[in-house]
Amino acid sequence: MEFDVPEHLRYAETHEWTDEHNGTVRVGVTDFAQDELGDIVFVDLPAEGETSQRGSAFGVIESIKAVSDLYAPVTGTVVETNHRLRDQPELVNEEPFGAGWLVAFDPDEGTDHLLTAAQYREQV
Repeated sequence: MEFDVPEHLRYAETHEWTDEHNGTVRVGVTDFAQDELGDIVFVDLPAEGETSQRGSAFGVIESIKAVSDLYAPVTGTVVETNHRLRDQPELVNEEPFGAGWLVAFDPDEGTDHLLTAAQYREQV
């Protein structure tokens, strides 16, 4: 099966994507991850103002198959969470790179350490 892997994004080995824009880093789960999880039924995200360290769990995503931690691809402070996911967690399945985004960080670092689209395609 072929998965959508947008060229302009960077990827964590733990299947989160990042989009660096205007000094913030928006984060979501990849098309591959949402497909592996199946139907998403609940997403637990951090409050705005909380900080996360790169590689640490910052939230939980629950599907009909499993409950999985979400890992921060960058170190930083959460400046925005996608509140629509409280009532519509299925947005992660429907639009993983659009309306299904999770959080935005004010990063303490860039995203150069993350995988390019080509590198991520080799992983999945």
